[in-house]
Amino acid sequence: MNIVMDAFGGDNAPLEVIKGAIDAKRDFGVDITLVGDEQRIKSCAKENALDISGLKIRHAATVIDVCEEPTEVIKGKKDCSMAVGMKMLADGQGDAFLSAGSTGALVVGATMIVKRIKGIKRPALATILPTASDPVMLLDSGANADCRPEMLTQFAMMGSIYMNKIMEVTSPRVALVNIGTEESKGRELELETYSRLKEAPVNFIGNIEARHVPLGEADVVVTDGFTGNIMLKLYEGMGKFFTTELKDMLTSGFKNKLAALMIMPSVKDFKKKVDYTEYGGAPLLGAAKPVIKAHGSSNAKAFYNAVRQAKAFTETGVIDETTKALAQMKESQKIKEQ
Repeated sequence: MNIVMDAFGGDNAPLEVIKGAIDAKRDFGVDITLVGDEQRIKSCAKENALDISGLKIRHAATVIDVCEEPTEVIKGKKDCSMAVGMKMLADGQGDAFLSAGSTGALVVGATMIVKRIKGIKRPALATILPTASDPVMLLDSGANADCRPEMLTQFAMMGSIYMNKIMEVTSPRVALVNIGTEESKGRELELETYSRLKEAPVNFIGNIEARHVPLGEADVVVTDGFTGNIMLKLYEGMGKFFTTELKDMLTSGFKNKLAALMIMPSVKDFKKKVDYTEYGGAPLLGAAKPVIKAHGSSNAKAFYNAVRQAKAFTETGVIDETTKALAQMKESQKIKEQ
């Protein structure tokens, strides 16, 4: 298995990408190809005394900046690390692709270069978030600002399959994000989606309010990319707020420091639970081949876990299961219309 990594995607590239790739290669037994300026990759490795002899390198002359138009990945920046990496994936020279670069460019590239699963309207970014119990998948978390009911229904199906295959959740509970739990709540988008989800091949449990998501009351929560991205950013902000407040509380004064020593194992468990680097990245569900979007500020640990995630994504047949489920939904719809 060959995992293709954008060596120049993200705030900490290429150093943290290289470090994460070296560790992942050692622990997961996969081949890894770093895509980017070959000389810069080798120079960075040499300056930091990193042995990259076990990694492959595919040269790419440029990098697409997060401020550039996403469509540049298929127009003026066809030689950028992200475009070259996705072309490798599309051509069968890799089994999965991951990048911490521009989200917009990644979505455009995955749609136009890697292509979508036949029948999927739009790919969706699916982010794994911590809760009071088990992790929850939020999708779409930013790929599609405007969505239609049939798109959200497909998101629910893809998210359910991923949580079952990758996270080993039996019959994942799927909920629709809304301003109330009543079936009559929401805009036309939510009302029509609710009706469709009741008929979809998922364990639909109804509407969910955003405040109940962190409590672990669903395994998959579905919404449009605009709402989902706001939820994600608020989630991240509150996580930083709580960890900062906890640190200040446990380090202010002798008594608090003494108490901190006694509960340190629990504090470490909490920090690990809310640490995004533990989850690796967000799969772009709906793409014809595994594509992972890592956080822009990913460090070596995050890239390491993103490779682990990409490996599992490839091995568990999520895309094949999605294709089968789409065919079943289409057949069911035909029977219903007869």
